[in-house]
Amino acid sequence: MIVSHQKSMDEILAALANDGKIFLIGCAKCATVCKAGGEEEVWQMQEALIAAGKDVTGSVIIDEACHMLRSGRDLRAKKEMVDEADALLVLACGAGIQSVSASTPKKTVAGLNTLFLGNIRRFGQFEQKCSLCGECILTETGCICPVTVCPKGLLNGPCGGMDNGRCETDNERECVWFQIFERLRSRGALEKLKKIVPQKDFSRMLKPGNLKLEKETAR
Repeated sequence: MIVSHQKSMDEILAALANDGKIFLIGCAKCATVCKAGGEEEVWQMQEALIAAGKDVTGSVIIDEACHMLRSGRDLRAKKEMVDEADALLVLACGAGIQSVSASTPKKTVAGLNTLFLGNIRRFGQFEQKCSLCGECILTETGCICPVTVCPKGLLNGPCGGMDNGRCETDNERECVWFQIFERLRSRGALEKLKKIVPQKDFSRMLKPGNLKLEKETAR
């Protein structure tokens, strides 16, 4: 899931300084789980905006704000409220904010900062495990990603600073290559460590990315 958190109220109000009427948009997926842009947070934002002297014309929680067609459809369903607003305040990740902005000529303001693709350890606790590098080596590393979890992104074993299984950047942090070694040893797969991983092919990380699924040709 995409991990995000709300911008400060001062920053949001500064962006809305010249706008008296605001329409609020949240996301029912990632932003809801992060407690950054779900129904509760949209309601709290509405109260904060009213207290700041703004008029909230309405709100909508889009099931997936990053879904461009769905964002457009949901905004059309609230057309009168959207049209009345001077600006739209979006409590969603960067992808969701851009979907909304592409669906309307209205001024659109980002209410969240997008942080990383995160795993959920437990409610309210998120950890980055993947960097979306486009060249996955998890099969060779016991499904622990050194590109992301190692502070140096080392691809072929620990650096010289590793000490008793601890990372030199933070003695409280266990070295990811120590974790990989232990994982592979427990699975009888230490031979994987003999394979030299070549340097990353950064062409696979070219931006903007896009993918179009092709339908299988009928036989």
